[in-house]
Amino acid sequence: MPTVGFSCDFPGSDPSHYGFSVSSDGHTSYISDGKLNKDSNPDEPFRTDLTLSQAMVSHIFDLAKQAKYFEGNIDSKKKNVASTGTKTLFYKDAKTGNMANYDYTTVPAVQELTTLFQNLSATLEFGRRLDYDERYQKLALDEELKHMEDAAKLGSLAEVSMDAEVLQKIVDDPAVINEVRARAQRLLQGASPAGK
Repeated sequence: MPTVGFSCDFPGSDPSHYGFSVSSDGHTSYISDGKLNKDSNPDEPFRTDLTLSQAMVSHIFDLAKQAKYFEGNIDSKKKNVASTGTKTLFYKDAKTGNMANYDYTTVPAVQELTTLFQNLSATLEFGRRLDYDERYQKLALDEELKHMEDAAKLGSLAEVSMDAEVLQKIVDDPAVINEVRARAQRLLQGASPAGK
């Protein structure tokens, strides 16, 4: 089955490593070394399988096609650009298998794919932390949800519906203060249903 993959290694950031593998049927695997809180052990990688919306999957594969399935060199090789981590994109199907490494690129489709995968990662990482906070440190929820709302306003999230389950859990939790539940409700309302 055709697959598009992306990984990013950026020491010093959180997560410092993450990666996606997206199949054309929407099945997606995600792995990261993101921390749940400042005391988390980074040696415990997070792995999850999920299904992206068909619209998102189509968009990812359209961009891969526009980027000629990552054939050849996609790195701009500019010297005066601040590093944003070593990134890898790959595409494979029954006949093709291409992989390209880059730090900075001027290829529009690759730029868009990079932002899209960064936003998907940010959304999943928010969901992980919210799930942890809801279970173990409810007082941390307000700050985390404020950060998530800010990210949503900046357009730095994608497929917020992936976090719908944990957001709904927060909304339904009577032990969480009303203001925090309202924040979760707003994010939930802004999330388009999966599959749309």
